[in-house]
Amino acid sequence: MNGFIVINKETGYTSRDVVNIACKALKTKKIGHTGTLDPMATGVLVLAVGKATKLVDYITNKEKEYIAEIELGTLTDTLDITGKILASETVRKSETEIDHALAQMIGTYLQEVPIYSAVKVRGKKLYEYARHHEAVTLPKKEVTIASLKRISPLTVSDGKIRFTIRTTVSKGTYIRSLIRDLAAQLGTIGTMLRLERTRQGNYTLASAIRLTALENGNYRCISIPEALVDVKQMVVGDENATRIRNGNKIEAYYDVDKILFINPDGSPIGIYEQYEPGHFKPRIMF
Repeated sequence: MNGFIVINKETGYTSRDVVNIACKALKTKKIGHTGTLDPMATGVLVLAVGKATKLVDYITNKEKEYIAEIELGTLTDTLDITGKILASETVRKSETEIDHALAQMIGTYLQEVPIYSAVKVRGKKLYEYARHHEAVTLPKKEVTIASLKRISPLTVSDGKIRFTIRTTVSKGTYIRSLIRDLAAQLGTIGTMLRLERTRQGNYTLASAIRLTALENGNYRCISIPEALVDVKQMVVGDENATRIRNGNKIEAYYDVDKILFINPDGSPIGIYEQYEPGHFKPRIMF
């Protein structure tokens, strides 16, 4: 089996848990995921199976859409509700003020990575520094917030304000950090109460299955050519297929960056990339 399976991850599972369950259900160790979801988060988690694991970075680089619930007036060490409360304050903000701050967050900026994350600094994961109470300078990464909108009314309780947002972001964006930065834009503190990934690239919740369905054999594996709908695809005969499998450079006068070469039976041979006009070399071989 070579392709992608879209899982609707439930709360309480790590992304690694999902991979382990899939390995057992599909009786293979060659499975990877295309973007970590925290245990408290739910939603779209795309699994790459077999030769499709070579395309993990390709899928991971696609933009992602999330729905998140926010509480202004609370700050935790993990930046979500599972963490230890560090600060609490009364917040008084109008819908207009919040919507303006949301609009101000759209664009590209340097986002500080949360300390409770698996990003490595000097060979050690950040959450290891946090657990051992060791000082560390948190790295910053350039992220792009393509859209950010409030999709619920404000609710106020005990001086805290809650509301839900929908956002589309680039690879590497931490929604917990986005909420922290949004709160700072409003002159207060904030934490994430709930997170659901609703889309990754072309994959949405509508095409996702529960883990129980996977375990029961009720799933669909999306083929590599089907997954690469935005890449130029060419079916080649035996002679050209042999040249491509051998990694020979190819002349093809198409105004595209990449070409996926396919056998007549629909199985993928490899992805070639253009290195000069009309000339392509192997990038990923299947």
